[in-house]
Amino acid sequence: MKSKEIDQYIEKFDGEKKAILKRLRTIILKTFPKLKEEMKMGVPWYGGFFYLVALKDHVNMGFCFGGSLKKHEKELEGSGKYMRHIKIHSLKGIDEKKIVRLMKATDKTYKGCHKKETS
Repeated sequence: MKSKEIDQYIEKFDGEKKAILKRLRTIILKTFPKLKEEMKMGVPWYGGFFYLVALKDHVNMGFCFGGSLKKHEKELEGSGKYMRHIKIHSLKGIDEKKIVRLMKATDKTYKGCHKKETS
């Protein structure tokens, strides 16, 4: 279900950034239609696994890093222990197959970017 807060976040931007954010959002929700969409830390988050943020000259899509995503480490930027990202500079630069592959490689045994709680 789409969040009105995220609609408002996307609407703040013009042109290419807005188009990139809309396209990435569509890809995420098409791939994982039941994933919770919410604003956290001022940016759109998806189930605690993915985030979107518009920056000065590009949009970052972040991925919860760990588990099976580690084998794709060279495709991601950043050095965070729990999050890595890809940079998207244009709508034409969106590689949907790559994004879907990376999203599906994200280890869902973790609760977002925090290890699964054990009893």
